[in-house]
Amino acid sequence: MSVEILDGRTVQSFVEDEGAFNASVDGRFAALDANHDGLLSYAEMAGELMSLRVLEKHFGVDETGVIGPDELAALYRGLFARFDRDGDGAVDREEFRAEMKEVMLAVASGLGFLPVQMVVEEGSFLKVAVDRELARAA
Repeated sequence: MSVEILDGRTVQSFVEDEGAFNASVDGRFAALDANHDGLLSYAEMAGELMSLRVLEKHFGVDETGVIGPDELAALYRGLFARFDRDGDGAVDREEFRAEMKEVMLAVASGLGFLPVQMVVEEGSFLKVAVDRELARAA
């Protein structure tokens, strides 16, 4: 992890650079595609999402004791459904790219135009966006 300064423009610029963005997203897709069939199953994606404890860490759902394991699983299924745009039970590379683009543009919008300092994980899309911008400025 590292502390970086970024704003919405940094993230938006990264998303708009189709080559850089797709290369980064495709790398993440390949890492998640455990059986290398070119599709992400719920098990492949959920395993990653659950290992990151996205909902638990960022929304505190396991600290409240209000949401049980079945409800938590339903939340993860709903998240998977966002990626599975055609509802066929698998996420292909284009669906993954499209949803990640929406997610990153939402992050850019949320960050706004003022620079913020934040901790980003090495290899994350935000870290790639910052590194890209720093390389362009050099």
